[in-house]
This record gives sequence, C-alpha cells and structure tokens, in this order.
Amino acid sequence: MTKAIPKIGSRKKVHIGLRRNARFSLWKSARRITKGVIHVQASFNNTIITVTDPQGRVVFWSSAGTCGFKSSRKASPYAGQRTAVDAIRTVGLQRAEVMVKGAGSGRDAALRAIAKSGQADTVGIA
Repeated sequence: MTKAIPKIGSRKKVHIGLRRNARFSLWKSARRITKGVIHVQASFNNTIITVTDPQGRVVFWSSAGTCGFKSSRKASPYAGQRTAVDAIRTVGLQRAEVMVKGAGSGRDAALRAIAKSGQADTVGIA
C-alpha cells in the first residue's frame, strides 16, 4: 500500500475559471510538493495539465474545460495558459520536469506560462 501525500495547511477556497457568477467556486485542498513532473497534453479540442510527484502519483490536474472555457475556446492558446497557471499556483512547485504530448495550440502557451511563473525554478523539458 502506498503512502498518501500529506495535505499541508487549511483548505483554501480556490476560484475555478472565469465564471460570471462569483459564487461558483470549488474547495480544493492544497498538496504542496517541492519536486514534481508536469504533464501537458494538448489536443486540438482541449489542453490538460497534470501535476504528479516524482513517484508518479497525481497531485493535481486541471483542464481548459474545468477552468470555465467551453466549445472551441478550450483549444485556444489563452485557455492553455490559464490552465497551466491554475495548476502551478495550486500546487506550488519549486522544481519541475515538463513532459509534453500532443500538437494542440495550447501547448506552447502552457510551456510559456510554466516557464514564466516564479514558482517553478527549474524547468526541464523531457
């Protein structure tokens, strides 16, 4: 049986997406890890960002659909950027390895957002 990743801090209210109704939000518990792997899956319809610890256990995931984008806007570069910012801000990585998969338009924007964020000091693209 594998050991669970401990939750640090209290539950924080994290607003998901760009919803017009300000009351729409989810409670996401923050799991803080120092090293991890960021998987970027960019298709022509959606961009999915998954953050795992070095052992491969999923800590957090986010997609353009869960950020509030609908239909063809999920495949836009801006949606990929917002999805990456949402995933990294919630987890708080210090060192990250990035695995990229797919040929969607949100791929490059997600990589730029990961590199630009101050939370990921070292970004290695595998």
